[in-house]
Order: sequence, then C-alpha cells, then structure tokens
Amino acid sequence: MMGAMTHNPIRHITIDAHDPLKIAQFWAQVTGYLLDEESDSEEALLASPFPQAPGLLFIAVPEGKTVKNRLHLDIEPPTGTRDEFVETMLASGATIHEDHRKPDGKGWVTMRDPEGNEFCVERSAAERTDD
Repeated sequence: MMGAMTHNPIRHITIDAHDPLKIAQFWAQVTGYLLDEESDSEEALLASPFPQAPGLLFIAVPEGKTVKNRLHLDIEPPTGTRDEFVETMLASGATIHEDHRKPDGKGWVTMRDPEGNEFCVERSAAERTDD
C-alpha cells in the first residue's frame, strides 16, 4: 500500500483528437483552463488554473471515435444556469446527445464536443442550492 500522498497524482487527463489545437480551444471555453503556449497540431495542453487539478492533454490520432466514451467529464457551470451553459456550448460547436432534464428543473444534458466526445452539463451549484 502506498504512503500518504501530498499531491494529486493525476497530472493530465488525455483525450485523443483529430485536431488537438481546435478541440483544446473548445474545451478552454468549457473549463476556463488556459491553453499552453507550446500547443500545436500534434499536442495541445490546457493547464488548470486550480491548484491540484489535472490538465487536459489532447493528442493527435489518425482514427476517429466510433463508440461511446468509457470516461467523460461532468461539467458544473461556474456561473449562470445549466440551460444557459448548454446554449453557450451549442453556440461553440457542441451538440446535444441526450437530454435528461426533468420538468421540475433537475437532471442533466449529455452533449458531444465538436469531435463527438461526450460530456454532461449538470445544474450549477446555485441551482442545486435552490432545491
């Protein structure tokens, strides 16, 4: 068994991409993470502005996405509402994959980024506090 850890051992979450720079720019809008100045068409890194949070690393691969992701990110809007954030993501090139919103305002929306990777948009902290 490992001893007590003093930091988050996950350095990056790596995502395959056809166009790493383009998809990193999309995810920078989603997360507020900062695009590393050495990013290029082969490898693009988004650095987290939050201590101990892993970065997002996009790596060029030749093959396309063919099946559902085995891992996805759940996004909590930092400001505003879930529905406002969904609209912003649609305007940025995302699409709605599955809509799990309920009449009482609860639920989430499963979206796809411009390369088809799934992510979920949950209600904001303020919306959950209102319950």
